Amino acid sequence: MKVTETKLPGAVVVEPKVFGDERGFFMETWNQTRYEEVGLPPRFVQDNLSFSTRGVLRGLHFQNPDQQGKLVQVLQGEVFDVAVDIRVGSPTFGEWEGVILSSENKRQFYVPEGFAHGFLVTGDRSALFSYKCTARYNPSAEGFVLWNDPDFGIEWPVETPTTLSEKDQAARPLREIPVEQLPRYEP
Repeated sequence: MKVTETKLPGAVVVEPKVFGDERGFFMETWNQTRYEEVGLPPRFVQDNLSFSTRGVLRGLHFQNPDQQGKLVQVLQGEVFDVAVDIRVGSPTFGEWEGVILSSENKRQFYVPEGFAHGFLVTGDRSALFSYKCTARYNPSAEGFVLWNDPDFGIEWPVETPTTLSEKDQAARPLREIPVEQLPRYEP
């Protein structure tokens, strides 16, 4: 397994070992001991599966309280996946990292607790997106940051996604979200 750190502390790209031959391939998508050895949380409490068509953008989402760390991967298709540090007081506050995840490259991306997360389906077809979460979904704690917040300058591969949910359309830039609704940085 290869782990690559990003410019955002705690956000890492994981490339599991893939064993393939003429029959197909095999890979471990989670092994508590191995992932814990490279610094990922030892406990996930919820698994989610999302199916989206080409051009769909989901995000940028966060939860506070009940912050969720997410280990994400694409089982079918391709996405541009983004993490943004929105922890008040963090040295990397407002910075983002984007990673191409696909069924071909088999990469995983760990988005730490306290980060906003989103993805855009970029491949020629739909995407089946899987993620493990460190906390359960809490609808009363969910928050939304504008996907194209100009203060972030995220370099999305499209200017305008074809589909956004009503919640994502109504999202506000980070500077308009009351600071008490945002996660706090704890070194």
